[in-house]
Amino acid sequence: MIMYSLNDDIREYTERLKEGAVPRAYRGILSFMSELLRRMSASHPGHALSALYAGFMDMTYFAITPAELKGRNLKVALVYLHEENRFEVWLGGGNRKIQAEYIGRLSGADIGSYTLSKVSPGVDSIIEKRLVERPDFEDKEALIRRLEEDVTAFIGDMIEILR
Repeated sequence: MIMYSLNDDIREYTERLKEGAVPRAYRGILSFMSELLRRMSASHPGHALSALYAGFMDMTYFAITPAELKGRNLKVALVYLHEENRFEVWLGGGNRKIQAEYIGRLSGADIGSYTLSKVSPGVDSIIEKRLVERPDFEDKEALIRRLEEDVTAFIGDMIEILR
């Protein structure tokens, strides 16, 4: 078993921060996600959007809640997974009990190409879909368009699946 020293990890972290790439990348991701949140808020005025959750350098996300899902205590999360360098979209519940209930309800249902989650610690989704692997943040406009289109399609599909 490998033993990690917090002090050693913090020294390594401090060195990486001094190099500059990590803080620049993190600020860039948060700036991109903030812009995406603003754009989606403007293009989906009928949906409630959460604040940006910056995370612990594991995931950054915001939630979008259309009226059709709000009454069921469900939401859609647009998630950037830092370690994987990937965007995903998740159908989530208002709490773990609702999440487990919907996973049970949808077990065996036709959910197309989407992935049904399993009830387990640390899992925050009911249904997931990978959207963009290794996103090109240099072409911000194209990435925003793609994510907006994919999330809008996902929301429509989730409303249909839940009918």
